[in-house]
Formats: sequence, C-alpha cells, structure tokens
Amino acid sequence: MAQTMPLRAPVPCSGAGYKEHANWSPYDDNGGTAVAVAGDDYCIVAASTRMSTGYSILTREQSKVLRLSDKCVIVSAGMQADMQTLHKTLHHRHVMYQHNHRKPMSCPAMAQLLSNTLYYKRFFPYYTFNLCAGLDDEGRGAVYTYDAIGSYERVGYSCQGSGKELIQPVLDNQLKAASPLVLPSRAWLSSLPLEKAVDLVKDAFVSAGERDIYTGDDVEILIITRDGIQLDKVELKRD
Repeated sequence: MAQTMPLRAPVPCSGAGYKEHANWSPYDDNGGTAVAVAGDDYCIVAASTRMSTGYSILTREQSKVLRLSDKCVIVSAGMQADMQTLHKTLHHRHVMYQHNHRKPMSCPAMAQLLSNTLYYKRFFPYYTFNLCAGLDDEGRGAVYTYDAIGSYERVGYSCQGSGKELIQPVLDNQLKAASPLVLPSRAWLSSLPLEKAVDLVKDAFVSAGERDIYTGDDVEILIITRDGIQLDKVELKRD
C-alpha cells in the first residue's frame, strides 16, 4: 500500500529534526487598562498611558481616551492600530451627526453607534477592549461595556484591558453592585461621593501597576459632571 503523504510537510533543516513554519497573526496586544465608574451625577473614566509589545515599552505617553463631547468619552485598550482606526471612525461619525442635527450625540446614542461599528467588523474584529462612559439625558452617570463584536450592557462600573483581572475584584468588593441574577433587574449607580470614588480608582490603578507590567507610567482620569470634564493625572511605577 502506498504511503499517505502528510497534509503539512515539515521543512528539513541542517540540524537534527525538522523546522516548523513560523506562525503569524495580524493582531498585537499593546496592553493598557481602562476603568469607568458611574455615580448619581458624575462619571469617572481612567486609563493608563503605557503602550507595550511583549516586554518592550514603546511609549509612556499614549492616551487611550477619545473625548467626543462634554458628556461622552470612549476609552479603549488593546491593539494600538485598531484603537486609532476605531477612534477616527467614531470621531468622523460624530462630526457628521453634529452637522446634520446641530447638536452633539448623546451618550446612549454613542453607545449604540459603537456597538454597530464593532458588529460591522465582526468577521475581522477590532482587537480593542472598549468602554463608553458619560452622562445620560437625565444627567446620571452611564457606563457601557463591550465585547469584541459589539454586544454591550449598561453597568454601574466596569474595567477593560490587561489589568482587568486585578482591578475588577477591587471594584466588586468596594462598590457592591446588585446581582444581575436578581429580577427584575435595576440600574445601579455608585453611592460613593465623587472624591471617594476618584480615590478608589487611583488606588485600584496603583495596585494593578504593582502586578501588571502593561499598566504603568501615568493614569489619565476624566471626571465628567454637568459642568464639563475635569482632567487629572496620577503617576504610577515606571519600571
């Protein structure tokens, strides 16, 4: 009986054994962590500024936040190239909306637009981990968290990126959101005063920076209220 040829023939090399073909991926995770916390009359958005690949730091000053209006921001971690493309697309769509409707897009409308944009690319998804945060039409904090292809949910707080496994348990412990298994479901907002919520976010990033090599350098913190957006920055470890 004739011997069956293998479907994938190994490449012979000068040394002992065989050399396998190298694998290639169009994606690269450049790290970073993003957090958002919604309160009764505020929303806090924070993201680290370090951009890495493997064990190399490419830059220490890369913002991951897209400010669309005084009441809505998008923050993304993951692959830098896909993040830039996604943010440019959303900014373009928002500018066209303003020209057509003579007003900025609301935060719930932007959340739906982000979902549609991610779902449109579902067969070759953006390698980004996204949050949409701001104030809704009633002036209450709103945080929307996403998966890779646009499925989203409004929550009281969320975390995305390389430090998610470290920060999410801290937020769960300190903020104590209602269980999603309780019916009927009810919206949850942080009862913490604004100053304590900001301190919690800062402490969470400091803790994550001690264990996650992709979270470090600086943290951009945007505090969204009825009066606009206030920007703060916190230094983390730089090693």
